[in-house]
Amino acid sequence: MKVNKDKYKEKKINSTNIEKNNFDDQVEGRNPVLELLESGKDINKIFITRGEKHGSINKIIAMAKERRIIIAEKDKRQMDEIAQTRNYQGVIAQVPPFAYCEVEDILENAKSKKEDPFVIILDGIEDPHNLGSIIRTAETAGVNGIIIPKRRAAAVNSTVNKVSCGAVEHMKIARVTNIAETIKKLKDAGLWICGTDINTNTYYYDQDLKGPIAIVIGNEGSGMSEKVKNNCDFLVKIPMKGKVTSLNASVSAGIVIYEAVKQRM
Repeated sequence: MKVNKDKYKEKKINSTNIEKNNFDDQVEGRNPVLELLESGKDINKIFITRGEKHGSINKIIAMAKERRIIIAEKDKRQMDEIAQTRNYQGVIAQVPPFAYCEVEDILENAKSKKEDPFVIILDGIEDPHNLGSIIRTAETAGVNGIIIPKRRAAAVNSTVNKVSCGAVEHMKIARVTNIAETIKKLKDAGLWICGTDINTNTYYYDQDLKGPIAIVIGNEGSGMSEKVKNNCDFLVKIPMKGKVTSLNASVSAGIVIYEAVKQRM
C-alpha cells in the first residue's frame, strides 16, 4: 500500500498543534519554568527538547517528577511549533490560564502585611515586554498588586511571564473592565491616585508618595486617557533633558515606583 507522505506529514504537524491548543497558556524558558515549579502552582505538562538533559534542565525534570507532573520529550521541530517565543531554552510548561485576582484581593494583601496599600495601575500598556518588565520591577519593589484593563491592553501570557523572569507567579494582578471606575473605588478605600503626565509641572521626586497610593502608568504612545487623568488626585512627571521627550513605559514605571519605595522606607 502506497502512503502519501505529504498527507502524513500534514497530519503529524496538525496533531502537534491540536496538543498545543488543548491548553490555555504556557511558560517558556528555564528560569521562568523553575520559578513556576517553585511557586507550587498547577502545571498540566512540561515539554523538553530531546537531548537537552543538562544544566538546569535536570533540576526542572527532578522537580517535575517529584510533583508527578507529566514530562514529554519532543524533537526540536516539534518544540518550535509548540513555542510562542523564540528563546524557549529547550523547555515549555503548559499551564491553566493565569489566575487574575480581584482588586479587593490586592487591598487585602496590603492589610495582611500591615502595610499602606501600594498599587500600580496600567492604563492601556499594549506591549507584553513592557508589561513583563513592569511586573518584574513591581515585584522587586514590594508592590501589593497591579491593575490592568481587560480591553486594548496586553494580558499575561508566555512572553510576559518570560520577560518578568517568573515574577508574575508572585504578583497579584487584577483585570478590570473600567480603569476610571476602579480608581473611584480605590479612592473610596482611602488611596491617593498619582498619575504620570509629561505636561504637568510637578516632578516625581517633589511629590509625597507615602501612605496608601496607586500610581498610574499610561499607554506607551498616548499616555493616560483623559478620563483616567481627570480622576487622578495629582500628576507627576520625569525631567527630560535630551532631544527625545519620552521614556519607555517600563523605564518610567521603574523610576516612579522606586521613588515611592525610597520615600516609604
